[in-house]
Amino acid sequence: MTDEVWKRQEIDSPCVKICTIHPVERLCVGCLRSIDEIGRWGRMTPEERRAVMADLPARQPRLRQRRGGRAARTGGRD
Repeated sequence: MTDEVWKRQEIDSPCVKICTIHPVERLCVGCLRSIDEIGRWGRMTPEERRAVMADLPARQPRLRQRRGGRAARTGGRD
């Protein structure tokens, strides 16, 4: 009997389980991937995934904070 435990090779993913697509930029607001990248993620090579992961921080400024609710009604004043 072996002490080794079977483990799957999981694919590194930036997913943070906040799956909402920004209506203008068409990027997930949680992980910053495009719909196409999310759909192809499991079929990408490790090199392709690393390239997407490296590009994600540069995408953050593309997502402007949407203002709604109380902040929109009060103009940001409390």
